[in-house]
Order: sequence, then structure tokens, then C-alpha cells
Amino acid sequence: MSTYAIGDIQGCYKELQQLLELVKFNPDVDVLWCTGDLVNRGSNSLEVLRFFKSLQERAIVVLGNHDMHLLAVAYGNTRYLKPKDTLTPILQAPDRDELIEWLRYRPFLYHDAQFELTMVHAGLPLQWDLQQARQCATEVEEVLRGPQCQKYLANLYGNEPKKWSLKLTRWERLRFITNCFTRLRYCNTKGKLALKKKGPPNFELIDKEEDKPWFWWPHRASCDLQIIFGHWATLGYYANYGVYGLDSGCVWGGALTALRLEDKQVFTLPCAGECLPNDFQKEK
Repeated sequence: MSTYAIGDIQGCYKELQQLLELVKFNPDVDVLWCTGDLVNRGSNSLEVLRFFKSLQERAIVVLGNHDMHLLAVAYGNTRYLKPKDTLTPILQAPDRDELIEWLRYRPFLYHDAQFELTMVHAGLPLQWDLQQARQCATEVEEVLRGPQCQKYLANLYGNEPKKWSLKLTRWERLRFITNCFTRLRYCNTKGKLALKKKGPPNFELIDKEEDKPWFWWPHRASCDLQIIFGHWATLGYYANYGVYGLDSGCVWGGALTALRLEDKQVFTLPCAGECLPNDFQKEK
């Protein structure tokens, strides 16, 4: 039995299957983790979603920002649909309701005591240790799975508030928590989020910059954790400071990356090009 953690797939179904063939993944005995963003921008999001749902207990998936975007649109927030979205096949599928319900019950955080690993899609703010992160994950999961789901998803979008406080309430609190789990890359030394900053870190200037990758701050409360995350295609595969970044940008022409948890061996499959968005293919 082996356990593989894989980065953002975003509809790259062919590459996913080729990578699983490369590692000889056996769904009868092996387990597949994913850092989220199963869907969107790639051409086969429906197939990816169906595949992970079919794995049942052999798959562990945390929610990413594109997964949350799909849920928001599916629950009536169609005004947020973007020209580059590739969600229509899911929204029009005969098994749409079953897929959306399955996705709605995925967690924001997964912690495995055996591997001593924690998995999120994007990151943790500086103030959160594992206990606080778990409490916040449970808080948003209960709302997402409950009767206020539609209202929560309607209030999901936005970059405010930018800093954690126990005094945050209602939608602002839930939005901040969701943004950390699904969108965080950079923050400053006081934990203020810089959600608009998306490019790769400049390693030569990083000591001079106010905003740094969340995992570079030595005083973060989660320093004792080993954390697997995705979300950061411009960062690429990254292993340092107790974290493993697995988003190597397959949907943008990069690669799909898997980490075998038993021995930390890395497997990488270059993008075949078939999953790329049409506008990317034209530019290329």
C-alpha cells in the first residue's frame, strides 16, 4: 500500500491518469491525496471530478479556490462565471447534483497523525497553530454543509478582511478563513494577507520585501507542522521550511506532481498540452 499526494489538477484528466500509471497506483490498496482545485481552466474537469468521487474512501481531497468557485456558481451565483471557466460540462451533467454534493462535503484541512502531515490547498495564517486551524476548518465546513450554504457562498468573494482576529464575526470571519485555506500565498510579518500578489518569490530580494510566502515567516504558529499545499503554480514544486508545494502548473503547460508519502519520492509528468485552455494554446 502506498499513499500519493498530488498537486492541483484543474481538469487535466489525461495527465492525471498518466501520472497514476507512472506510479502504478492501485485503487484497491493505495490512497490518493489531492491539494484541491480538481476543476476549472482545464478541458476535462467533469472526468476528474467523477474519478475522485469514484475512489470513495481511497481519495482525500481538500477544497481549493476553483472548487469553491464551482460550488458558488452551482448554488446560483452565476454572475461570478468567468469567460475562462470550464465548468459548464459539470453544471450540465446528469450526475451534477451528486458531484456537487460530494464536493460540498470535502474538508478544508486534513491532518494525518501517522504521517505527521497536514494538507491544505493554499496555506495557514501566521497566528494559527494546528488546533486553531482545525477549529476554523470545522467552522466553515459546518456552514458549507448546512442550511446557510447558499448565503455563505454568496458572501464568499472579496479580499477583506486581511488580518485574523478572534473578534471577526459572521461572513467576514468565514470569508477570511476561506481565503486562508484556499487563496493565501503572501503575508507580512503581522499576518496581513496580500491576496493580490500571485507571482513567484524573488529569492534575491525576499529579505527586503514586506510580503513573504506565508511559510517563510519563522514566527508562524504552524512551524512545528509538515504541511502539504498547492495553489501556487508560479512557485512550482517546492520542499523546504517544513512544507511541500505540489502545484507545478500542469494546466498552464507545466507538469503534474505527486509525492509518495512513505518515502517522500517525487514523481513529475510534463503537461501533454491537451488540457490547456484555448486562449493559452493560441498564445503558445
